[in-house]
Amino acid sequence: MGINTERDIEANLQIGPTDAGMVRLFIEADGVEIPMDFEPEEAEEIAEEMRAAAMAARAASKKR
Repeated sequence: MGINTERDIEANLQIGPTDAGMVRLFIEADGVEIPMDFEPEEAEEIAEEMRAAAMAARAASKKR
């Protein structure tokens, strides 16, 4: 299984700040809850990676 392997799993994603000054990605799927906390700087890096991935995906979809 990898990034290009499609899965038929429904999940919920919540993103927000915590009381401790962290940024939390909270994923819930099939009764499993995964809280992932990041320092604000790490969250900004992740956001930049997501933007870059979105741009690459957009460019790839135009080539089809």
